[in-house]
Amino acid sequence: MTGTKPVSALIVREVSTRNDLVQFLQLPARLYRDDPAWVPPLLFERLHHLDPRRNPFFSHADVRLWIAERDGLPVGRISAQFERTAAEADHGSREGHFGFLEAEDSAETFGALFGTAEAWLRQRGARCILGPFSLSINDESGLLIDGFATPPFIMMGHARRCYARRIEEQGYAKSKDLIAYAYDVTESPATSIAAALSKMSARNGVIFRSMDRRRFDEEIAEVVRIFNDAWAGNWGFVAMSKDDLRYLARNIRPLLRSGDVAFGEVNGETVAMAVCLPNINEAIVDFGGRLLPLNWLKLIWRLKITGLESARVALMGVVRKHQATPLGAMLMLGVIERIRVWHHAHGTRFAELSWVLEDNRPMRRLAERLGAVPHKTYRVYRKDCG
Repeated sequence: MTGTKPVSALIVREVSTRNDLVQFLQLPARLYRDDPAWVPPLLFERLHHLDPRRNPFFSHADVRLWIAERDGLPVGRISAQFERTAAEADHGSREGHFGFLEAEDSAETFGALFGTAEAWLRQRGARCILGPFSLSINDESGLLIDGFATPPFIMMGHARRCYARRIEEQGYAKSKDLIAYAYDVTESPATSIAAALSKMSARNGVIFRSMDRRRFDEEIAEVVRIFNDAWAGNWGFVAMSKDDLRYLARNIRPLLRSGDVAFGEVNGETVAMAVCLPNINEAIVDFGGRLLPLNWLKLIWRLKITGLESARVALMGVVRKHQATPLGAMLMLGVIERIRVWHHAHGTRFAELSWVLEDNRPMRRLAERLGAVPHKTYRVYRKDCG
C-alpha cells in the first residue's frame, strides 16, 4: 500500500510576545537566503519601529501583526493598520492598510494571511484596503515590482518576484506606482541649468544653504513644515505631527551631516528643502541584521572612515505658493544641486531619488532634467471591501 504524505496544517496566529515579534522580524532571513540583493535590516531598529512605547504611529493607529506557521515553522507574516487620523481625513473612504508582507510562494499561505488581516480591518470599519505600508506611507511603501537585481536603498523595500501575482490573486489591483530614480552624483548639471540657477538667484533674492547642525531640532522642524505644506493634497498624504517630528529627529540625527540637508530661501523665507540619507544598507549588507558583538565597530568605520558611495534623497518639497512656477522648479533644482555638490566632494558616487508618484509629472520632469533614470518601481495595491 502506497501512503501519501499528509498535507501539513497551516495556522495563522497573532504576535503577542517579544519572542513572537523576533520571529516575525527574522522570517525574511530564510525566505531571502539565496537572494544576493536582499539586505537584512538591523533587528534592533525594526524592534524599535514596532514598539508602541517608542513609535508615535501607535498613538493614532491600531496595529496587529500575524505569523503563518506550518509544522511550527514560520512561513509567512503580515500586518494590518487602521490609522484613525487618516480615516478621519479621507472623507469617508475609511482605508485600512496592510504591510510587512513576506511569505512562501503558496496561494494557501497568502490567502490565510490576507483573510486574517482583512477580517480584522473590516471589524474596524475599513471599506477599502491599501498596501503594503510598513507601517505608514511615511515609512516603507509599496511592493517592488521592477528592479529586483540591485539592493534596496535605506528605508526602501525589497520583495520576491512571486509576491505581485499572489497579491493580485487575493483580489487586489494597482492603486498607484511609486518610482525610484537612479542619479549619478558625479555628473554636473547642464550648463544651461547652472546658468538658470544663477540668474534666478540674483533676480529673486534666492539663496541655497546647508543645514546648521547646531540648530538641528529647529532645522528638522523646518523640513517637516515644508513637507506638510508641499505634500498636502497629494495622493496618500498624511501630515507629520509634532510627535512624528520628534521621532524622526531622534532616529536620523546620528546619520545626518550638515550637507545632507539643503534649504532654499526667497527673500529670507525658507520655502524649499531636500533631505539626503546616507545609504546605510551599503554599510550593513553583511551584518545579518546584528550590530553585536563587533558589527557596530564596522558600521562606525564604514560611515566615518571609508565612507559610503551611495545615498538616498528621501524628502523633497517646495511650498505650495511656489509650486507649478518656474521659480518653484528652480528652487527644487537648486536644493538638489546643493546636496549633489556636497556629496560628490565627500565621495558619494550615486544616489536614489525616491520615491516619486508616477503621475507627479513636475517632479518626474525635474528628476529627468537632472539626468536621473527610473531604476525601480514600487506598487501600492487596493481592494474594496465595504
